[in-house]
Amino acid sequence: GNRDDGVLRTERERGCMRGHPGNRSRGFSIMGLDFKYVLAVALLLGVGYFAGSARMTAHSQPVNSDAVTEAIQREVRAQLTEAVQGLQEGGKKVYPKVAHLPASKRMRILVTGGAGFVGSHLVDRLMYQGHDVIVADNLFTGARKNVQHWIGHPHFTLIVHDVTEPLLLEVDRIFHLACPASPPHYQYNPIKTIKTSTVGTINMLGLAKRLRARILFTSTSEVYGDPKEHPQKESYHGNVNPIGPRACYDEGKRVAETMMYAYQAQGNVDVRVARIFNTFGPRMNPYDGRVVSNFIIQALQGKDITVYGDGKATRSFQYVDDLVEGLLKLMDSDYDQPCNLGNPDEYTIKEFAELVVQETESNSTIVYRPKTTDDPQQRKPDITVARKNIGWKPEVSVKEGLRNTIKYFAKELKEVGEITPTGPGQFASVSKAASQA
Repeated sequence: GNRDDGVLRTERERGCMRGHPGNRSRGFSIMGLDFKYVLAVALLLGVGYFAGSARMTAHSQPVNSDAVTEAIQREVRAQLTEAVQGLQEGGKKVYPKVAHLPASKRMRILVTGGAGFVGSHLVDRLMYQGHDVIVADNLFTGARKNVQHWIGHPHFTLIVHDVTEPLLLEVDRIFHLACPASPPHYQYNPIKTIKTSTVGTINMLGLAKRLRARILFTSTSEVYGDPKEHPQKESYHGNVNPIGPRACYDEGKRVAETMMYAYQAQGNVDVRVARIFNTFGPRMNPYDGRVVSNFIIQALQGKDITVYGDGKATRSFQYVDDLVEGLLKLMDSDYDQPCNLGNPDEYTIKEFAELVVQETESNSTIVYRPKTTDDPQQRKPDITVARKNIGWKPEVSVKEGLRNTIKYFAKELKEVGEITPTGPGQFASVSKAASQA
């Protein structure tokens, strides 16, 4: 088949063979220095910075030595990725230096929805670890630019593919993330959303069964609906309207969980299920209509910040790096029951809007509009299961994550000009996201 800039498009190319010889990727130097020396300097400087700035606030936790180390690693990865993207935009084909694993330890990993917000960050971590990564994404809400810095790398493959169609590959593990996750996107085509969660999940489970590959499915806190239990434990069965405007997503994820455990019981498939709570960070689609992206975009442009309802509804926001760490820990663990991944640090929507205004130093005014249908009034995860069984808890404070996300959207606004956020009842323009692919 023909290769078009690292993107596989033909069936012949999709029929990959397991166990191909690994190639050591090309690294790069900074100011003539090997990356490992630059990393060492960054770590030394980072320790002083993070140790000096670590402090407790009403919405943060004390920083220990492990947290400092992880924070430094996050910052180095972020700076490295940004530097590579800048060089590539200048016409230089360079890649972040990845770990070199022997064939016995290197896995071939499929990430469906890997060009999306969360998926692309997961891909970064897997690539840095030295694995071979295959992304399958139809680019409905994802964007090629999210993984552009890996295209052409010998360990990376992007396949433009819809998971509602069968996919024949040879892989060791599957991270199944594919599905539009924001109300304007999943309500754009409700039937397709249902098919993605059902038919798409059946296809991935069939692949996992055939290959005897472990599969992790990213479910959602929306399976709890508008909860009567607070905070929400994995044992809570939820309060979901099966015929409401959010049902195509909520019920689609619930039946997908059912299928995961049916395949486990009947087909002996090795499954993992993550129930993801509100997540934010760089690479969020600016037109997805989420609270975080809408508030930041409105504040940066000095526009009114729109709150739907009285602002007393609560949400718990986790930074994307914490989520990715949780997904990796869950996949590597022996725990096979549903697991909440979220930050228990709870804000009212009004409090969060005020925080965004403060952090952006904006003169925006908060305005209130009628509440949306079936909008959950409380959302806070109980993460006891994650702490106990996979050794995970969030490390990035909401304020720290918010500052990184504000920086990202400020850059987006500089590049594309004015952005009009998507509100309830509006269907996000898929063409806007696709145009950036």
